[in-house]
Amino acid sequence: MQRITIAIEDELLAELDRQMGRSGATNRSEAIRDLLRRALARDAPQDADCVGIVSYALDLSARDLGRRVPRARHSRHDQAVAAMSVPLDHSTAMEVTVMRGKVAEVEDYAHGLFAERGIRHGNLSLVPVDDVAETHRHGGGEPHLHSHLTIKDGF
Repeated sequence: MQRITIAIEDELLAELDRQMGRSGATNRSEAIRDLLRRALARDAPQDADCVGIVSYALDLSARDLGRRVPRARHSRHDQAVAAMSVPLDHSTAMEVTVMRGKVAEVEDYAHGLFAERGIRHGNLSLVPVDDVAETHRHGGGEPHLHSHLTIKDGF
């Protein structure tokens, strides 16, 4: 890790300190690293591997959306890792879907979903990963090859 020096206006530094309090960062360097990672994730290479967290509010009364959204997610069953729906009232739910794949594919799913009428407050968070294939044993069994996702520090 390298040490750098930066100059920041007083007002911006005060906002960084407030952000530290909200995020739980223990020092300014940690807070700045976190902010930089999030900002740089927006420019992720389209062919990079990622896990995407797609969150949004869903109006279940809007144009059959309550059936179309799960159907669209199911059409990407090879990418959808998990989904959760939390009812908020009689016609609104907060939903979270965890997707894996290439950045372009995950962004395509999320942005298509966010464009739907009845989807509000959509947010996509991308986590850079490597898909690492390795051979090992489980419980003394025969060695076998499978992949594990490992988290990377950036894209």
